[in-house]
Amino acid sequence: MSADYDRIRHVGQRLCKELATQDAEGARLLKQAIGRKGVPLRAAGYSEALPVDNKSRLPLLEAHDTPDVPIFLDERGKSSFDAFLADATHFDKLVARGIASRLALMLSGPPGTGKTLLAGHIAAQLGRKLYVVRLDSVISSLLGDTAKNIRGIFDFVAGKNAVLFLDELDAIAKMRDDRNELGELKRVVNTVIQGIDSLEAGTIVIAATNHAQMLDTAIWRRFPYKIEFGEPERDLREALWFHFLGGNPADEVASRMLALLSAGLNGADIQELALAARRSAAHHDASVDMGSLACTLMRRYEGKNAAPDAYVADKRHLVETLVHRHGVSQAEVARFLGVSRQAISPYLKHAEDGH
Repeated sequence: MSADYDRIRHVGQRLCKELATQDAEGARLLKQAIGRKGVPLRAAGYSEALPVDNKSRLPLLEAHDTPDVPIFLDERGKSSFDAFLADATHFDKLVARGIASRLALMLSGPPGTGKTLLAGHIAAQLGRKLYVVRLDSVISSLLGDTAKNIRGIFDFVAGKNAVLFLDELDAIAKMRDDRNELGELKRVVNTVIQGIDSLEAGTIVIAATNHAQMLDTAIWRRFPYKIEFGEPERDLREALWFHFLGGNPADEVASRMLALLSAGLNGADIQELALAARRSAAHHDASVDMGSLACTLMRRYEGKNAAPDAYVADKRHLVETLVHRHGVSQAEVARFLGVSRQAISPYLKHAEDGH
């Protein structure tokens, strides 16, 4: 009603999802309506001017949509996530009691582990816009302009009921005693610190870094909340496989087997492989060939670049790995590959004979 097109679009997308199961046509029409780029609203005079780089005229940040992929966290990460949401939701109560902390959350860990996705879910849970800044793109060839860009971002966010996400913070917030960096670039760190300090305590700032050890200690002190991401454990990998394979009960055994074979993969890897397998199956109007997908995982794990084939040698190696290395029963392996238990025995006998 305040001509906030971005918010109308975000809420409309959520309504589409809820309507889809009960009123598919209504959901389609609503999706079509909000996909018209908000012409009526903008014709009425509303247009949000995002800050831009003075030289390139490119926007310094962008508004992101509500994520449509669920977030997967281990027990420790989920606890920290819930605690942050609770503190953000009841911030005024905590302020009244003198126990509130700045709502600044640092996400650290390797790429593909879900840092950007988590920022989107926090914004969605709190009903706020998400403004994403890729700080590597904010850096100008003129270092003085870099500081101006950073100040422009914080000035824009000040007073807005939004979530500011600083992606790849290590691109500019490196330790100020790094002898390999220019003195002017080191002063950019001070601009970031001043920008964070200038915001109201209730403003939500989320930062992400792939190189936690490179961040200046003064930056760390500005983020009382922290979540460290790592490679997903087996239970988390199983949940990821189950979701991205379609979430069908029939895929529970497959998800468990694939979780055993995918140690070292992150959530983005699993999503990519699962969706690729589903697309391939859809082209042939068939179910996902779990044996072929498992062979893909094994080849990837062993550093082989050749396209995976469901040849006898590959399946033999797969069966041997599941049974002997991971202790999976022959019955479960048979269910996973969609064959009889008797069909598994020749593979294991071949191994026992030493051929």
